[in-house]
Amino acid sequence: MITDNTTDPAPADALRASYRALMDLVAPLEEEDSWLPTDCTGWAVRDLVFHLVMDAQRALVALHTPATAPADRDAVTYWQDWRPDPVGAANGRRYSRVGASMFLYFRQLRELCLDTAAAAVTAAASADPRQRVSTQGHVLAAGDLMATLAVEATVHHLDLTVRLPGAPAPSSEGLATVRSTLDGLLGRPVPLNWSDTQYARAGTGRLPLTRAERDALGADADRLPLFC
Repeated sequence: MITDNTTDPAPADALRASYRALMDLVAPLEEEDSWLPTDCTGWAVRDLVFHLVMDAQRALVALHTPATAPADRDAVTYWQDWRPDPVGAANGRRYSRVGASMFLYFRQLRELCLDTAAAAVTAAASADPRQRVSTQGHVLAAGDLMATLAVEATVHHLDLTVRLPGAPAPSSEGLATVRSTLDGLLGRPVPLNWSDTQYARAGTGRLPLTRAERDALGADADRLPLFC
């Protein structure tokens, strides 16, 4: 396999690097760019940017909401709930489309995204990674939450670049965290010569498997996407 990164970064570092790379992509986008399609079915750039605002807001709430219950998820098992769900996906698409449409000008949504992501990074930097927090109906360590946020930011970073070929690439720290998460869900290092970017896209259903890849994965091929 091709591994673009040799060590897993600390969760707060992965989140900071992932968000900074993502915001470097979002910051120069203009109104016309916001209507371009992404790799998320049914979402234009502006819809996905609204979704990113919701993620950063969720990060802020979770990092300031200590939990007393024992953790029932970690950075890998958190994604077990995120399996293909046509009804849930359709509802999510509608929610983001309606939410994004409330902004008359894309620059308003863009600036909210930049500000909220920066606040989330600051909150993560001062958080105890061992503190348990609540999010999405689960309890997990703050460090594990940060890793899941880095994964989502990195995957969506790739989603945004479909019609933005000159856009900056995701951070190496974010891609390393995605690889580690996918390997954890698969239960072994993926037995393919995939770059981190290829693995991120194929492991989340953005890139279809070739016959040779299915043969190399064996029975595990039918388990992909590992999350979406």
